[in-house]
Amino acid sequence: MNVLVTGAAGFIGMHVVQRLATRGDRVVGIDNLNAYYDPALKQARLAELSGLPGFRFERLDIADGPALDALFAREKFDRVVHLAAQAGVRHSIENPLAYGESNLAGFLNVLEACRRHPVSHLVYASSSSVYGGNAKMPFSEADSVDHPVSLYAATKKANELMAHTYSHLYGIPTTGLRFFTVYGPWGRPDMAYFSFTRDILDGKPIAVFNDGKMMRDFTYIDDIVDGVVAVLDKPATPDPAFDALVPHPGRSRAPYRVFNIGNQDPVPLGAFIETIERALGVPAIKVFKPMQPGDVVATYADVSALRDWTGVSPKTPLADGIGRFVDWYRGHFKGR
Repeated sequence: MNVLVTGAAGFIGMHVVQRLATRGDRVVGIDNLNAYYDPALKQARLAELSGLPGFRFERLDIADGPALDALFAREKFDRVVHLAAQAGVRHSIENPLAYGESNLAGFLNVLEACRRHPVSHLVYASSSSVYGGNAKMPFSEADSVDHPVSLYAATKKANELMAHTYSHLYGIPTTGLRFFTVYGPWGRPDMAYFSFTRDILDGKPIAVFNDGKMMRDFTYIDDIVDGVVAVLDKPATPDPAFDALVPHPGRSRAPYRVFNIGNQDPVPLGAFIETIERALGVPAIKVFKPMQPGDVVATYADVSALRDWTGVSPKTPLADGIGRFVDWYRGHFKGR
C-alpha cells in the first residue's frame, strides 16, 4: 500500500513507519519537528528510518492545509495513519492555543484531505485521557467520555467526534485508537518512565505525584504497533447491530470504530518505580507531591473489542519492556 504516516519523527510514528516499510509498504512520513521536546531526538529517529526501502520523509505541518492537500493530491495515498498531535496533558494547561492549532485545526485538515483525495481508511491516535474522571474500571469503549479533565483530552474526544462526522457524511472509514501510557525505546522525554530513568541515573530526586497513589496501564510500543497495523489492515465498517436508541459510542451506522489499546494490567506507581530501579540497579530519591491539575488517578483498558476485531491483544510484561527501554537509553546516551 501507499501509506501516509503523520508524526513520523515521533515516538509511535517512528515505530509504525519501521513496521510498514519493513513489510513492503511505500510510506511517506511527515512531521513539523517542533521543539515541544528536544528536536535532536526526533532527528535521531529519522536517521534510524533513513535507510528503509520505500520510505520518504517530508517536513510538513498538518496545520498548513494547502501544503497537506498538495501532498495528498501528489501521492494519492491508499491509507493514512494520523499520529501527529501536540502531546502532553500538563502542557495543554499552560499552552492551550497550541492544541487548537494542531489537534483541532490540523486534524480537520487531515479529514478534509481524506475527503478531497479519497483514502480507503484513516486510522488516528486518540488517547486514554478521554476517559477523564471516569471511575468504573476497566475503561470500555461503551462508556461515556463526556467529562475530560484536561484540554488535551478534550481535543482527543473532539477528534473522535469529527472523524465520526466525516465517516457519516462522506463514507470515509475511520478508526480511532485510544492509547494507554505507551513506553519503550525511543520514547518521549516528557513521559515519566523517561524522566525517572534520567533523574535516577543523575542522582536527582524524582517527583512522585498524588503521594504515589496512582495506577497506569503501561503499554509497550511493540504491542501498540501490532494494534495500529492490524487495525489499518481492517478498515472500519458500519455496525449492523448499532441501535440508535442505545447508541454505542465506539461504533456507528457509518464506517466508524474506536478501540482501546492497553496492556490490561494497571500497575501502581510505586511498583513501576521499583521496576525501573531494578533495571537500572540504582535506587531512586523520591519526593512525594500532590496530584497535578489535569491528571487522573488510574487508567485500565478493556481491550476485548480490539481483540475481537483484529485478534491482537497487548502482552509485553512491564519488567521486559522497561528492561528494553533501559538498554536502549544506556546505548543511546553513551556512558549512562
